[in-house]
Amino acid sequence: MVIPNREEFLKGCEEFEKHEKRDAMYKVATFLVSHFWGKPSDMADGLGVLLLTWNQAFYRYGIFNFDKLEKCITNNFQKIGKFRNRNISSLLNSDEDDIKDLFAKFLEALQIDSGKKRGTKSPVAVAKGLHLLAPKFFPIWDDKIARAYRCYYNENPAEKYVSFCRITKTIVNEVREYIGRSDKTLIKLIDEYNYSKYTKKWI
Repeated sequence: MVIPNREEFLKGCEEFEKHEKRDAMYKVATFLVSHFWGKPSDMADGLGVLLLTWNQAFYRYGIFNFDKLEKCITNNFQKIGKFRNRNISSLLNSDEDDIKDLFAKFLEALQIDSGKKRGTKSPVAVAKGLHLLAPKFFPIWDDKIARAYRCYYNENPAEKYVSFCRITKTIVNEVREYIGRSDKTLIKLIDEYNYSKYTKKWI
């Protein structure tokens, strides 16, 4: 694992802001989840705003079932709440079983629910959904980012996601000194850097 230096990291974040217009949907979805916290139906709608735009390439084959997502949030709300206001720097070995359990539950809830691709699951959608529920704790990945960090999720995706969380914790502890005042979480800024470097190759 290579930790980016200050110049490279800030350049990645700068390029993201320059090129990525869909970030408006992230802001809307974040607001909705926060505003309707404790109301699983509305929280599910908030997650849908982000997932059906950021993950449009996957969900063009069919979308997830909002009722199943609402039920998943309801059934796991206490566990989700444990991570809501935590920073990933506080990640402990004792958290890992809960993370894997949440990942598995949301992997089921966010699978395509109709059409030829019914039952197809997206570890990318799960990471994005968990991030919205605990934006300072759960990191975001996609295919290229996961491969770059040697956490590709074709097998044992929940276990690979825990590995990615551990790596992200290490990165957070290094790059926090690069950032001045920002209304974005360090997790979000790291995703912007990763997206710029590994997904889009803007830097």
